[in-house]
Amino acid sequence: MLLNCRGRFLDLSSPVVMGILNITPDSFYVSSRLKSHNNVLQCAEKMLNEGAIILDIGGVSSRPNANNVSVNDELKRVLPVIQLVAKHFPEAFISVDTYNSEVAKQAIHAGAHIINDISASSIDEKMIDVVASERVPYILMHMQGTPQIMQKNPNYKNVVVDIMDFFINKIATLKSKGIQNIILDVGFGFGKTIEHNYQLLKNLHVYKTLEVPIMVGVSRKSMIWKVLDTTPEGALNGTTALNMLALQQGTKILRVHDVKSAVEVIKLWQILDEQ
Repeated sequence: MLLNCRGRFLDLSSPVVMGILNITPDSFYVSSRLKSHNNVLQCAEKMLNEGAIILDIGGVSSRPNANNVSVNDELKRVLPVIQLVAKHFPEAFISVDTYNSEVAKQAIHAGAHIINDISASSIDEKMIDVVASERVPYILMHMQGTPQIMQKNPNYKNVVVDIMDFFINKIATLKSKGIQNIILDVGFGFGKTIEHNYQLLKNLHVYKTLEVPIMVGVSRKSMIWKVLDTTPEGALNGTTALNMLALQQGTKILRVHDVKSAVEVIKLWQILDEQ
């Protein structure tokens, strides 16, 4: 549970919070869109003050039917922000949400510590080589299809077992390349129905057998607001409830828009866990 992030060690013996910094004009949660560098600095400072350990910077929306973005445009969005955050908040661990190997490489050189790849290298096969050569932790997420088509007809024989098989094979490939610092993300909402999402959440503990940290990102997603008949803006309470369930099943990283609420959940879970 101690990950080497380019010479700095991220301790995951206790759960931590990853705050989301959206550098996109079309993120599904409108209130999370950061439109200027001043917005970025204000949001990053607020998240770190509230207890975030990791800041996840993303320049491409991965919502269903999201628009494609060129590598050059993605670089123009994320590199200045990585440099800005690294300069002003050197204590923060910086994660970059990208599935492009060139973006990953340049992001690491700009100051990023972790690569968060929603495609598990299925979109860009060079990603594994970049992660291996740069020796950074890799967040391995499961997604069925691509953001453009993933929600058209998600289908599994058994979603929990199928994703377990996927992780077993991917972890073996990563380790064969010398990548040891791996974090798993089952990919809530990425090629899954609402029922699939809740089956995965209910059985999240089974992935602890893979002996790598688990990250959960359910923050304000449709698996919450559609069930509650609300919107992403009205889904904080539901997010908090599901984050507690995720912690009870062994989750080590909560990826969220709302850091304070997630930190409070972790504190309450720790009291329960000590009893």
